[in-house]
Amino acid sequence: MAPPTGPTSLTTRKLITTLKKTSMKEKVNTWKAVAEQLSRPTRIRREVSLFTLNQHTKEGEIVVVPGKVLANGNLTKKITVAAFKFSSEAKEKINKIGKAITIQELLKEQPKAKNVRIIG
Repeated sequence: MAPPTGPTSLTTRKLITTLKKTSMKEKVNTWKAVAEQLSRPTRIRREVSLFTLNQHTKEGEIVVVPGKVLANGNLTKKITVAAFKFSSEAKEKINKIGKAITIQELLKEQPKAKNVRIIG
């Protein structure tokens, strides 16, 4: 039998543990779902383009991408995007209009995950 796959990075495993603890403490399933997505192998982790974010969000919304945000397309709405990783160009494009932050930063700002959507 093949060994189990999943995150080997210590920082990723700590993030997953923190997300699960916050989910139980605050009784919020959003963080549990993000932790489960990050626990998956890297090769099947989500990748979301700016085009997709622009299509599926509203002005002023907060979204979480449990994977990587790619720079394909343009962003025309002021949104806050929290992701595990950003391509450098995607981060630049988001910060021109909205706000690009890490999942850890969003977890500190919004432990109850009010008005937070998972996209991807």
